[in-house]
Amino acid sequence: MTEKNEQIAPMIAINAQYIKDISFEAPHVPEIFTQIKSNPEINVNVDVNATKINNNLFEVNLNLKAEAKAKITINEKEEEKTAFLCEVSYGCLATINVAPESIEPVLLIEVPRLLFPFARNIIGDLTRESGFPPLMINPIDFAGLYQQRLAQIQREKQKATLN
Repeated sequence: MTEKNEQIAPMIAINAQYIKDISFEAPHVPEIFTQIKSNPEINVNVDVNATKINNNLFEVNLNLKAEAKAKITINEKEEEKTAFLCEVSYGCLATINVAPESIEPVLLIEVPRLLFPFARNIIGDLTRESGFPPLMINPIDFAGLYQQRLAQIQREKQKATLN
């Protein structure tokens, strides 16, 4: 028997991970802590983008924006105020070794799926360290987001051909 010492390149190799941009604002602290009337309403927006660096090396950025709004009482008037606004752009350099037709789904589904736990942890730490309960964002369906993106592009193409 002969053994082959060939190395098979992994389909996805994360070469580096990093915080590309981060922002946290709590404009109504400390009032928000003493005058809050209900649990905050939290909206989370997600965006993913990828840029080719060279050959099969790409930069992928997972952008998460979480905004919490809460009702507080000021001078016996109830108002909605921003409790916090947290924005994190978490990126990586990834080597992708797949068929050309699979590159886009891998970049916009699989790589963000690998990055998400790290970005989620950063947001949890930021909110906790700012005096709020840690925000643990629910898992994200990146395949669904990708399908929505494709459907939006298709609608735009149809609209352009009708005009």
